[in-house]
Amino acid sequence: MDLDTIPNFLAEQRDSAPVELQHVYMAFEDFWERRLWHQLTEALVDYFNHPGSGPERLPLWRNFILSFGEKVNQLKLVTLGLLAVAQCKDDHERLAFLTSLVDKVNKPSSQDAFVYGTVALASVNMRLRNLDGARAELNRAEAILDSFDSVETVVHATFYRVNADYYHVRHEFASYYRNALLFLACIDLKDLTMEERETRAYDLSVAALVSESIYNFGELLLHPILDSLVRTPHAWLRDLLFAFNRGDLAAYDVLAGNISKNKLLDEHTVFLYQKISLSALTETVFRRPPHDRAMTFATISDETKVQTNEIEHLIMKALSLGLLRGSIDQVAEIARINWVQPKVLDMKQIDSMRVKLREWDSSVNQLGNWIEGVGKDVWAA
Repeated sequence: MDLDTIPNFLAEQRDSAPVELQHVYMAFEDFWERRLWHQLTEALVDYFNHPGSGPERLPLWRNFILSFGEKVNQLKLVTLGLLAVAQCKDDHERLAFLTSLVDKVNKPSSQDAFVYGTVALASVNMRLRNLDGARAELNRAEAILDSFDSVETVVHATFYRVNADYYHVRHEFASYYRNALLFLACIDLKDLTMEERETRAYDLSVAALVSESIYNFGELLLHPILDSLVRTPHAWLRDLLFAFNRGDLAAYDVLAGNISKNKLLDEHTVFLYQKISLSALTETVFRRPPHDRAMTFATISDETKVQTNEIEHLIMKALSLGLLRGSIDQVAEIARINWVQPKVLDMKQIDSMRVKLREWDSSVNQLGNWIEGVGKDVWAA
């Protein structure tokens, strides 16, 4: 664009903007004339974030911002581009817009901006059902991110969000779970609407339950995002997660009627029962002191409420998954367990641990008294 026409363009845009926003155009022109690129960029970001600026964003981008785009912080340039691209008429137009933007910032000095734009491009490709293209762009972005010593949090957050969306579409539950939690670690929950929080908590909960490699929900159970399900129609899902965590088959039976409300959970009904049975097994072992972890199949069946004929297979599954370590005496039908995978404890489990510590303290005192009595004068006071 001819630089001489910019003042006239800004004047025209000012006249067409909402009355409460017209004053910012005078600030734009002032900063532009004085080459105050940082102040101009910040003013434009603030303006673009205002809902009333929507119709003005693309004209400003094409006829004003591109004229000095190389002079400003490239990450902020991409931020403005992402706010402007929302006004494109469809995803095909957005794809062309973002492709051009990514090419502009693909320079050694602005790889953070390149990653930011590339991830946005992957998001559009996903909406266009070009999953292979989206995966290639995300892989490219991830390789560059891994080479950074540090980068703006917004770049990491955007990558994890879009990467999680990709895995959600592909039903790769463990990868979705990990990336969604990493996304949440990069943001303030207050930046999400209540609807977004509830949706994220719901999807995370389902992914945790149906994943074949996630048996410890600790990070999710401790995350405040899960409280978004309280007092909603999906509150049962939160309760189900906690039932799984403590291996509570009775609570599972009560909540199981809700499983049909979700197609994925309904398709994994058999797997879910096996998963909570494994949790019940690990909880049974955890409750016992280390010296009392040689249990008969009948004892395990009685404590877990799992059928006796399923116990051996259940223990073998737990051993293969690394949830337990030990051995099985198939003839005597005894399992000897010497280790159980740690997990997050609820208040009832914490109270059980408190009782165990008291018992341990008491046994140590008894041992000390016995040693003192047997040793008598041999032991120094």
